[in-house]
Amino acid sequence: MTDRPHIAIVGTGYVGLTTGACLAHLGFPVVCCDIDERKVAALRSGVIPIVEDGLGEIVHRSVEAGRLSFELGVDRVREVDVVFLCVPTPQDEDGSADLRYVREAASEIGPLLRPGAVVVNKSTVPVGSFGVVGETLARDDVQVVSNPEFLREGSAVHDFLHPDRVVIGTDQQAAGDLVASLYGSLDCEIVRTDPTSAELIKYAANGFLAMKISFVNSVAALCEHVGADVASVVDGIGSDRRIGRAFLNPGPGWGGSCFPKDSRALVSTADEHGYDFSLMRGVIDINEQQYERMIDKVVRASGRIGSDRLDGLVVGVLGLTFKAGTDDLRESPSLRVIDGLRSRGAAVRAYDPTTIGDVHPVHEARLAGLHRCGTPLDAAVDADVVVLLTEWPEFVDIDPDKLADMMRGDAVVDCRNLLDGAALRDAGLRYEGVGRS
Repeated sequence: MTDRPHIAIVGTGYVGLTTGACLAHLGFPVVCCDIDERKVAALRSGVIPIVEDGLGEIVHRSVEAGRLSFELGVDRVREVDVVFLCVPTPQDEDGSADLRYVREAASEIGPLLRPGAVVVNKSTVPVGSFGVVGETLARDDVQVVSNPEFLREGSAVHDFLHPDRVVIGTDQQAAGDLVASLYGSLDCEIVRTDPTSAELIKYAANGFLAMKISFVNSVAALCEHVGADVASVVDGIGSDRRIGRAFLNPGPGWGGSCFPKDSRALVSTADEHGYDFSLMRGVIDINEQQYERMIDKVVRASGRIGSDRLDGLVVGVLGLTFKAGTDDLRESPSLRVIDGLRSRGAAVRAYDPTTIGDVHPVHEARLAGLHRCGTPLDAAVDADVVVLLTEWPEFVDIDPDKLADMMRGDAVVDCRNLLDGAALRDAGLRYEGVGRS
């Protein structure tokens, strides 16, 4: 093996591209492989297919330095020492993870790997996948390591280069040492454990964070009933070092590509092994209820309480992505709220900074029939209610008086507690946040 391990990334989605670009940034020779010809061509031409802060910069810099390249197919894995599997793991109807892409990738690279190569499972996979990859590779001279990712969309580059910890799960000391060496220049704790524990750490981490969000959303609902202010409550409990303030911001619910899938997979894994993970079921149920609570807020603000239909109601929506800093629409609370309103006859005008121009075909299909606007104020034109659903910073700068002038009605529902309620009221608007009396 060379002094500096050569690396291949199989899959150039969100995790794969970030992992490959960051490892190249750290000085390793990296080739990113994908079977999507258009995606590879776009990356070779310098087009970054996702919105992610800092990713384009390190991709371009690493390509110029000759440390990062993009290849169609996986033939180049013959040349490398470490292969990262970063392929999708979609969810089956029962909540379990679908490993077909993991198996296909392992089957394809198995015959090509050089003796002594290490295959790293970076995809989020259920407990036991370590063995599935090993069996599919069918190579006694190749080792498998579980190295789950903990990347937050919108700050993935920072999270990779400044991690809280790196988890490495393997029964082979040498393989674990090699993977650990890839992160040697980072200032973080290396958690060495067995493969099964490594796989469960990923699911448990996301399940716990989802639980915190569901908890604070439940507290916010209670605040509304008793007349308390959730901001003060969060300050009070978040100052406790045992709890912390992270993931205690009330909102329209959690979404994205990880929390919904991983929380359901955690329940499914428990079911498979005879344990009823009722706590996690409750976390998921509360999140579903939160979408409905936000819809109810909009309906109440419109004065249509008790009406089954919302025909003639115009709702201006600010934000479509599941969170700010990304163009990801997967499991977006905003879209869930929009679907609920449109299904009852409301007309929706929506603005999001990532959907003004061309968007990914998958996202385009998800937005079919939705009236998209070019500015936040355009979304408010003739709106009876304006509802903020994604915490894009630019929404803070909306002029309350101009917003009031654009609207037909006078109600603003702030599902992220982002706006200045006092300023909106001074402009003659009725303001309602989440967990605020």
